[in-house]
Amino acid sequence: MPARETEPFPRAVLDVLAAAADRPVFEHGTRVVTGAELLDLVARIANGLRAKGLGPGDGLALLLGVTPEAFATILAGHAVGARVVGVRPGLTDAQVRHLLGLDIKTVLTDDDVEPLCRNSSAELTCSGRPGDVARLIHTSGSTGAPKACAQTYAAMTRAWTARPQAWPPAIRDLATRLDRYLVFGSLSSQVMFEYAVLTLTAGSTVVVADTPALPESITRHRATARVITVPGLAKLVKHQREHPADLSTLRALLVSGSPLTAERHREALATLGPVLFHGYGQTETGMISMATPSDPPGTVGRPPVDVEVRDGELFVRTPGQATAYWGDPAESAEVFVDGWVRTRDLGHLDADGHLRLTGRVRDVVIVNATLHHVGPIEQVLAEHPDVAEAYVVAAPSDDTGEAVHAFVVPRADRVPALAELQQLVTARLGAACAPVRVTAIAEPPVAPSGKPDKRRLATPLTTA
Repeated sequence: MPARETEPFPRAVLDVLAAAADRPVFEHGTRVVTGAELLDLVARIANGLRAKGLGPGDGLALLLGVTPEAFATILAGHAVGARVVGVRPGLTDAQVRHLLGLDIKTVLTDDDVEPLCRNSSAELTCSGRPGDVARLIHTSGSTGAPKACAQTYAAMTRAWTARPQAWPPAIRDLATRLDRYLVFGSLSSQVMFEYAVLTLTAGSTVVVADTPALPESITRHRATARVITVPGLAKLVKHQREHPADLSTLRALLVSGSPLTAERHREALATLGPVLFHGYGQTETGMISMATPSDPPGTVGRPPVDVEVRDGELFVRTPGQATAYWGDPAESAEVFVDGWVRTRDLGHLDADGHLRLTGRVRDVVIVNATLHHVGPIEQVLAEHPDVAEAYVVAAPSDDTGEAVHAFVVPRADRVPALAELQQLVTARLGAACAPVRVTAIAEPPVAPSGKPDKRRLATPLTTA
């Protein structure tokens, strides 16, 4: 058994909880959980998992809500060295079945966790093996089967979240503002979980939001920090201009999921004050860089010293990056190249070292901060009996950031109804992939290469 100081993730997090002792670390309604109590929960659940025969390299799928027990179960799964797969809400039945088929030995729901909490709280050791996969973080699933990014125990141990001495400047600034960090939606979210760990390490409290609604969730819970999407930020800014709420406790809005234009950035700073932290990263990489309230609008801050970035089509290396897509060697070879991760985003570092994003190589639509590839959507649309060809582009949306706009070449004179296409796509890929508008065209514009030129289809939408 390795010495405690050399144990892998989540040893650093467990040490944070031990040091917290009687300090409140989790607040769920009227319930307040201390560091010692949360650590005791982790130990009980981990020992219960070991009693069920779960150990290093075994697959553990978690279908859990947002509770102290859910957070403890994630840490317990890592403590026993399992390969943890979080199943987030909102997936189709087929996508859930796919995730549960990823060589899973044990599946836990909230009801399954309660009996585990009655196990012994004997001394807790961390058994993860450095080269084993610690977790599979799934992408949006717009291909019909979410891609699972495989992150090893070595990578999770190298990550800086629970190690203050390794925090980059932007994170050191953010850490001072996380007194009451709201969590909601799903702790299987990489962003939600990582910021929760950062909050505990910063000596602050994770607060479970009874509603994610804005601005109510901030005012009701006296929150100092929460994650927000770009469309959510736009709605909050509009609300504050028309019906100002008391956001005096707010010190950090963690903007995530899609690019924030310089104009929207300036507008938010002017309305909400210096509270915006705009992070850039991917499921495959974790955080690449982060703009603080003092960084120039239109940038995503300066990458930390331990993050390497190559200009143009961005290739990056981060301490905690994934190593592959689980069970997908072909796609892995495209993205994970000689120790680098191909982001398929375009960007460059300016003269002051700030990273500026200039576009996307990938053909995608980002709906509510979730990336959806358009190829599978086009394939499903083309299965409709009245559709000969289908082309999907991203249309700006005040509600969701971007939305699906479909251009179809009808097989005859009948243009399929929008509702029919929405029903078809929703059943196969989920509601976020369904088109909000359909336009009939005789034929697509053609690029010099002879291929359909979807950028010309999209131009009137993005300039409107």
